[in-house]
Amino acid sequence: MNSDVATASADSHSLSRSLRPRHITMITIGGIIGAGLFVFSSNAIAAVGPAVVITYALTGTLVLLVMRMLGEMAVAMPEVRSFTEFARAGLGDWAGFSIGWLYWFFWAIVIPAEAIAGALIIQQWLPQFSMLQIGTVLMAVMTGVNLMSARAYGEFEFWFSLVKVIAIVAFIVGAGAYAFGLTGPKVATFANLTAHGGFMPFGPVPILATVTTVFFSMMGAEIVTIAAAESPEPARAVARMVSTVVWRIVGFYIVSVFLIVTVIPWNTIKPGFSPFAATLDAMHVPLTSLIMQVIILTAVLSCLNSSYYICSRVLFVLAGRGDAPRWLVTTNARHVPARSVLLGTLAGFAGIVAHVYSPELVYKFLVNASGALIVFIYIAIAVSQIRTRRQRERSGVADAGLRMWFFPWASYLAIGAMIAVLIAMGASPALRSQLWASVLSVAVALLAYLVLRQRRRKQTAG
Repeated sequence: MNSDVATASADSHSLSRSLRPRHITMITIGGIIGAGLFVFSSNAIAAVGPAVVITYALTGTLVLLVMRMLGEMAVAMPEVRSFTEFARAGLGDWAGFSIGWLYWFFWAIVIPAEAIAGALIIQQWLPQFSMLQIGTVLMAVMTGVNLMSARAYGEFEFWFSLVKVIAIVAFIVGAGAYAFGLTGPKVATFANLTAHGGFMPFGPVPILATVTTVFFSMMGAEIVTIAAAESPEPARAVARMVSTVVWRIVGFYIVSVFLIVTVIPWNTIKPGFSPFAATLDAMHVPLTSLIMQVIILTAVLSCLNSSYYICSRVLFVLAGRGDAPRWLVTTNARHVPARSVLLGTLAGFAGIVAHVYSPELVYKFLVNASGALIVFIYIAIAVSQIRTRRQRERSGVADAGLRMWFFPWASYLAIGAMIAVLIAMGASPALRSQLWASVLSVAVALLAYLVLRQRRRKQTAG
């Protein structure tokens, strides 16, 4: 009987191992390819011109460096079950607490933002329903999916991501044929790269400055380190993703954007409007608007689905460490931290209700609050990678099999590049408020850790 009780207790505090390699692959793809590519790449193109291809290449290299660092730590420390816990391993409990909560906060903000974006698209098709009604239904569906099981989340993300991959591949094939003059007017369109003010119409400075904008559209690859914890072989899954999948996705970004500025003049692209739709229009693809609405909605729902998943798993890990209420560590019969999922639902619903009454204020808050948080988090992870690598080298631990390229210089380069991104945000009037809002969030997290540590010391002394 005691054995049965112990087993039941362990089961109620454990996650499943039901995600398969195909799920992990598509979760990685879904984490990177989203509305940032399909819509907001227009902002980068308008700011840089055709040379935006260089911006995407530079940003993609930075993302690859961060993911390689994560891959090394995941293989070297297979017992670590969450992306945020690598900060604890390298920097201590203060980093595990603050990075964990900041990461949860970031994705808790994404939930209402994506639900609002999805509701706005659907409302164009179903104007008889209010945005509140549509948003509530979207969140109810995603809540149900994430309460079912990790496998259910993985299946939904698999099909959502598959739609995005098929759309991008089809776009690359079609736009490539058009650019080379194989279709359409039967004339190559590469002249668009230099015909409208030159390849760098605004000079070299915007190429670097716009890395800030592109960086935020590419983030999300780290989701694989969280999802892999619910696969049979977590370390192997992460190693495979960072070694093969991530660089291919970065390639999708670079090739897609290159073809956009090749097929159509860059100065005809309007910020905030999908450059993919504009390119398809130029190629005379029928039903362009509907096609892009479906693809963008799929990207939004994919991100919403992942946001629920990430929020619940990060809270689960924090609770297990004693950094969040212990009642969040309990899982249901399907090994899902249901209470953490429902907290994400509350955050999303509150955001949608607030948006109904004050849309401009809420949108501004959501943008500013998320701001530079992910950059601070990535910097902490990069510093952790350097420290844990040094610790292993000093202790003589054998090589785990996946190493950061050109260590330590590539790691230092990544940290320096991310600091440059923060400096660029501070120098930009449009982004400065986001930087300071993020700095304030970091300060609040660190203060909360100091309060918690003092409380623990009093309990120990008592």
